[in-house]
Amino acid sequence: INQTEEIVGANILNRAFNTSYTGGDGKAMIVSDHPTLTGSQSNVLTTAADLSEASIEDMIVQMMLTTNSRGLRIKVMPKKLIVPANEAFNAERILKSTLQSGTANNDVNAIKNMGLLPGGVCVNHYLTDTDAWFIKTNIPNGMQRFNRRAVEFGNDNDFDTDNAKAKATLRFSVGWTDFRGVCGCAGA
Repeated sequence: INQTEEIVGANILNRAFNTSYTGGDGKAMIVSDHPTLTGSQSNVLTTAADLSEASIEDMIVQMMLTTNSRGLRIKVMPKKLIVPANEAFNAERILKSTLQSGTANNDVNAIKNMGLLPGGVCVNHYLTDTDAWFIKTNIPNGMQRFNRRAVEFGNDNDFDTDNAKAKATLRFSVGWTDFRGVCGCAGA
């Protein structure tokens, strides 16, 4: 049951760039042209890039400049970095280094010093793209999960064969309501 829930939940991010899976605005979850009253908005990194300190900083700046549907600035802040297993060590080095990661520079790690990703790194083992990465924001109704019915277990015995039968069922759905709830990059 847990693995099914994890796979279905991860599919939101696995399909985030796929235009076959659209949300209420008719767009994929992560695109450069979500329609609003004042034009279009983007929640994808402007230039595709692999996970790095610079690309994370670019994404965070883009997030902080987000506006609402009327064109007014809103306080969108990053909460946590979501990466596939292939990027786990790279992400940890980037976020936890005292100084700039992977350079001889003596500059501070601004992401760490400013506390910009308080949720740290979340490694999602069910992400299928090995270099895609995402940042979950503080937007309250971004990604959603609705539990329709909790898990129910049942069992019975087959009279003819004496085989024991068991089943587990549940009903839930996942999706997104506000595209500003997550930003992402498919990698370079």
